[in-house]
Amino acid sequence: MRYEPLYQPLTVGNLTLDNRVVMAPMTRQFSPGGVPTDDVAGYYRRRAEGGAGLVITEGVGIEDAAALDHPAIPVMYGEAALAGWKRVVDSVHAAGGRIMPQLWHQGVLRDARKSDRPDIPGRRPSGIWGPAGHHSLSEDYVVTVREPTRPMTEAEIADVIAAFARAAKNAIDTGFDGIALHGGHGYLIDSFLWRETNRRTGRYGGMPERRAEFAAELVRTIRRAIGPDVPIMFRFSQHKQQDYRARLSETPEELGIVLNILADAGVDIFDASTRSFDTPAFAGSDLNLAGWAKKLTGKISSAVGGIGLSNRLDQMFAGDETRALDNLDRVLARFGKGEFDLAMVGRAMLGDPDWSRRVRAGQPPAPFDKAALGRLT
Repeated sequence: MRYEPLYQPLTVGNLTLDNRVVMAPMTRQFSPGGVPTDDVAGYYRRRAEGGAGLVITEGVGIEDAAALDHPAIPVMYGEAALAGWKRVVDSVHAAGGRIMPQLWHQGVLRDARKSDRPDIPGRRPSGIWGPAGHHSLSEDYVVTVREPTRPMTEAEIADVIAAFARAAKNAIDTGFDGIALHGGHGYLIDSFLWRETNRRTGRYGGMPERRAEFAAELVRTIRRAIGPDVPIMFRFSQHKQQDYRARLSETPEELGIVLNILADAGVDIFDASTRSFDTPAFAGSDLNLAGWAKKLTGKISSAVGGIGLSNRLDQMFAGDETRALDNLDRVLARFGKGEFDLAMVGRAMLGDPDWSRRVRAGQPPAPFDKAALGRLT
């Protein structure tokens, strides 16, 4: 009964979740030609069987030639891919789970050399990649992608927004239970929000409210495409792939401007992506980023970052030992105060499909196996 608060239902829009444990989106690259296989369907089904109240898929590409840089990342368009996703959705639903796709455009972070279209540069609001600070990227990659390109035209912006809306409609028609958007980590949507990559003037650049207009227009367009009751989740972050120490907003007031614009546009759930779930977001307060999202907007929020493990993702990539760790008392202390509504679990659930069921039963965590990052378990 210790963790029972996490196993209460939650309703948002036309979706009711059996519990508050969410499988985090994690890039897998096991969908050749962008088409999810039966192995992918089994991978997501096992997390639903393992007790996740909601499964968020890996990042899924929209129909834009510059959206992705790896041919085995799945897409949300085309007859074959949609048939593959139908098998995924049916498998998760048969296991009693709920599932959303995380729609994704890599934007400035796309490595054109790895893609099927190396002749097309990444989409960038202002043609710049941003400052390279503390990161886990290879120097070869950074040297290549830091070369400036031309800014996106308004016609290209409109085309990308329309492609997001088509992908969202495809997903709902396929049977998904909601839409998740990747608006963090320096990818395309975030590159409009972040002052270091958005130096535009006019409609899409300048003050925070103008930098938020691309994301808001995108959400509004998706909302029109999928209807008023289907939940939309929006991932945002302070940190960027270009610099883990970067900040989207320096103050809660500035963050509130951006998030409330997105809430008004149609976002129902804010997925506050942090490297450690219990790190305070701003000086003078113990609230984490998910706590601030909920406080500023009144919307449902989700916390993520190291739940169930001994370290952060960047520490693991740096070679630190990663161990399974029961840190849920720290999660529950914040959850119990109403700081956030959903607990999102990544690497711990990647290696152990039964992580949620094991937690609820009071069983010790399974040992973490880093090799699980390279296979579908």
